[in-house]
Amino acid sequence: MTEVGLSVIPSTPFVGCTTSLDVLFVPGGLDGSVMMMEDQEVIECLADRGKTARYVTSDCTGALVLGAAGLLRGYRATGHWYIRDLLSLLGATPVNPHVVHDRNRITGGGVTAGLDFGLTLASLLRSREEPEWIQLVIEYAPAPPFNAGLPDTAPRAVYERLMRARPPAISAAREKAARIGAKFRS
Repeated sequence: MTEVGLSVIPSTPFVGCTTSLDVLFVPGGLDGSVMMMEDQEVIECLADRGKTARYVTSDCTGALVLGAAGLLRGYRATGHWYIRDLLSLLGATPVNPHVVHDRNRITGGGVTAGLDFGLTLASLLRSREEPEWIQLVIEYAPAPPFNAGLPDTAPRAVYERLMRARPPAISAAREKAARIGAKFRS
């Protein structure tokens, strides 16, 4: 069950997952990502399938899980702004764009960047026309009513409210990223 109550049910166990993937994708969700960072079965499967996948990808906080599997070492990557700096602990070079495409690694920033990420991936898998068609179908023409989507532009009170609400999960992510990253450096 996701943080917002959506049920996500796997259709194939890790053992039965093919070893030749076009796209290996790790979604976000801070609490779930933090839990998965040390789930040996998940990490081993990702590390193994990531060796041969055409594209190794994540969105939002899923970058933490890719990093924990060692799949972002030496790559530029992004993720949700409140975990982006942690990617350096896992061997990645954190950068700010909504979508980062570095060789066969594609990472998206927080939540809504997932649309930009998806359209970017669709263009690589198909053609430019395909994501343009998708963009038109879903009427994706961003024009946010407020300029509060990043810490630098959000009103200070809004930013502080968010930071009061998320410290346990962000702290857990920081602690795990530091511990896992130390294993890569030793």
